[in-house]
Amino acid sequence: MARENHRQHEEAVADETALELLVHGVGGTTPQEMLDDPRTVRVSGDETAAVYRRVEDADAESRPEDYRGKPVPEAYVWCNLTSGDGSRALWLLLLPFMVVNLAHWMRPNARRRSRAVRLYGLLVRLTGLTLTVLFVAAACEVALDLTAWQCAGTPACAQQRSWLGFLSVDAHGAGGWWSQPGRRLALAALVPTALTALLWYLSHRTWSAYESQLPPRHQPEPDDGDASPALGRPGFWYGRRLVARLRAAHTAVG
Repeated sequence: MARENHRQHEEAVADETALELLVHGVGGTTPQEMLDDPRTVRVSGDETAAVYRRVEDADAESRPEDYRGKPVPEAYVWCNLTSGDGSRALWLLLLPFMVVNLAHWMRPNARRRSRAVRLYGLLVRLTGLTLTVLFVAAACEVALDLTAWQCAGTPACAQQRSWLGFLSVDAHGAGGWWSQPGRRLALAALVPTALTALLWYLSHRTWSAYESQLPPRHQPEPDDGDASPALGRPGFWYGRRLVARLRAAHTAVG
């Protein structure tokens, strides 16, 4: 019986089609050059990043007997992820949040520990919200406290910075309409407000561009006890509802 089970396992493994993933460097290239074939077809992804195969290998999984002993080459083309205008530098603002996301996906496998998994996820999300609070609070400190309240309210400091002239008061306490403390603070509050709006805009672009990959309908999501890696799950790239809730939470705390 044990030998029969072992033989069936070996046959099942033999029927699985092996894949050879080809990834280009930072210089970028075309899938035709990577696969050394002018006829290629996109099997997953979009115009930004995608995986390609040769036309003759598009249905390799349905013909495993033709690929025994050799892998199916696939080309991952990601050069469009790093191309674009100067506005892409704004993504550096999201770098701290990327580290928090990595902490979430680097969680060790904890089968049969649903409470620990939920607690870990809660702590990671609270850490992300704390980063948003610190980010906006730093902008408030610079714009409202240091600039609008202290520097603009001190004639000696405002005289050295001509761009604060309309907010400052002179040595006798006289100034323009914007020199009133409340009005100065209200105007300076536009800085953290604009920063929060910018974070919302960047996260919305991510949500609309990278979180809309629908999972295949014929592949159900595994249960929580499944030990397979998250990257291999059918719905890994579909997070529109979850990311929308997280974006709303970060915008609210900001």
